[in-house]
Amino acid sequence: MELGLVGQAVGMFAVTNVDDLVLLAVFFGRAAGQRGGAARVVAGQYLGFAAILAASVVGALGAGLLPESVIPYLGLLPLLLGLRAAWRTWRERHDADDESPGTGDGPTVLAVGAVTFANGGDNIGVYVPVFTTAGIRGLVVFVVVFLALVAVWCALGRFFATRPVVARALARRGHIVLPIVLIGIGLLILVEGGAFEL
Repeated sequence: MELGLVGQAVGMFAVTNVDDLVLLAVFFGRAAGQRGGAARVVAGQYLGFAAILAASVVGALGAGLLPESVIPYLGLLPLLLGLRAAWRTWRERHDADDESPGTGDGPTVLAVGAVTFANGGDNIGVYVPVFTTAGIRGLVVFVVVFLALVAVWCALGRFFATRPVVARALARRGHIVLPIVLIGIGLLILVEGGAFEL
């Protein structure tokens, strides 16, 4: 039964976090060559995912931390971060006399964490009912497996970002891709969650 529960946790994590691989590859691409950049991406991913797990566990235990009507509005976080990144890219392009494109400190821990949490808003809706029925022991298995798989996801994201073709594309266009991906994720969360329905 324990092995079945682990398999269920692995499957659920993979299905609910496929989109995170693209996001992680973009973040790792933007962090390439930055001192401590990869560590900030990993720390931010863990921070954001820990917040998702905390909200899901609290929700499963009946506290209802995030009302269902609020979840679609988590899309505002990546949308605003994407607009900010687009503004920075546009500004750097005009101030590029002394500075080459894409310089800077790369993504911050809080930015990666906020985007991870916002992107995982729909995960909370999936995790809460599963956690509710899993019992305490099952809940512990899910949390441990999920946290281990975050490391696997980070490794895969970095792997994709360091493939020569992907790395060249991200180095050339990463400063453009990141705002587009963030804005797209934000809009997708808002639209799919029904934030624009009156």
